[in-house]
Amino acid sequence: MPTPLLKRLSTLAVTVGLVLLGAGPALADPALADPAPVTGPLGIDVSWPQCGKTLPEQPAFAVVGVNNGLANTTNPCLATQLAWARSAPSPAATPQPRVALYVNTANPGLKGFWWPTSNTYNGTRVANPYGNCALRIFRACAYIYGYAKAHDDARIRGIDNPASYLWWLDVETENTWQSDKKANVAVLEGMAVYFKGIGARVGIYSTGYQWRKVAGSVPSASPLAGLPSWLAGASSLTGAKEDCSLPGLTPRSRVALTQYVSGGLDYNFSCR
Repeated sequence: MPTPLLKRLSTLAVTVGLVLLGAGPALADPALADPAPVTGPLGIDVSWPQCGKTLPEQPAFAVVGVNNGLANTTNPCLATQLAWARSAPSPAATPQPRVALYVNTANPGLKGFWWPTSNTYNGTRVANPYGNCALRIFRACAYIYGYAKAHDDARIRGIDNPASYLWWLDVETENTWQSDKKANVAVLEGMAVYFKGIGARVGIYSTGYQWRKVAGSVPSASPLAGLPSWLAGASSLTGAKEDCSLPGLTPRSRVALTQYVSGGLDYNFSCR
């Protein structure tokens, strides 16, 4: 958290404050300390803030951020960090995949750099449960926007064999969202449907607080229902373990992964 876990903050004071408030996915200042050695079956997630940083060798599993902080960008260190992530043991030491990916999400609406005007993207006519975007139905266009962002993440950012990965949707309040939570959910549904359509697995990465602010409740028939949850916001391994007992973010969801911050890195505990 689907940019922060407060992932882009520059000072320890701000990071700790937001984590304690449950503000969501956040990363401590990378300059605070050298990476702590990985002990036990803990994974690590990295993205653009760790570009050029020395990372611990052979984490139990790794999650790499595909974007550069915004949904329409590419992590400049993606290839290097994917190569590092593949140093994780094979098979993985936990039920988590050896290497997974997370992507930024957002709903900029008409103020975005690009906003769809039809149900077609990249030559593909997309089945839209919310109607025809060409009729300027906002929720329908939000669905296509999410579908398009997922397509770009899978196809133009340098990911080989995108269907082989688990893709976490990073949902954070610091990205742009609309007050219309149903439209925000439509974006995330469009992304989930695209990834599922190529045969990939999908999960949701956020905190309870951020998820409620952005999406609120999700219908049990939604494509988001039942997806695994990755919860951010813990400040210690003990807290991360305790968070495994929290409810998932959507109906029928189980918490699969929890995150805590230590020594300037995000560590992740596999709940199952």
